[in-house]
Amino acid sequence: MASIKELPDKDGKNRYHVQIRIKGSPPQYASFKRKTDPKRWIQQTEAAIREGRHFKTTAAKKHTLGQLIDLS
Repeated sequence: MASIKELPDKDGKNRYHVQIRIKGSPPQYASFKRKTDPKRWIQQTEAAIREGRHFKTTAAKKHTLGQLIDLS
């Protein structure tokens, strides 16, 4: 389930903060300037989580291509 909150930033312009929570998966967070962007991100991210294609980018950055090659 996703939620979108509209909050003002330092410049007084609105930003859209998004949180996706799906049981069995860690919560995902993002913020956007336009309202259409978070809706698209929610659809793509929820679909990826349900299909098992989604992984956190911070976890992916912990491994290098060399480590991947060594595992082969």
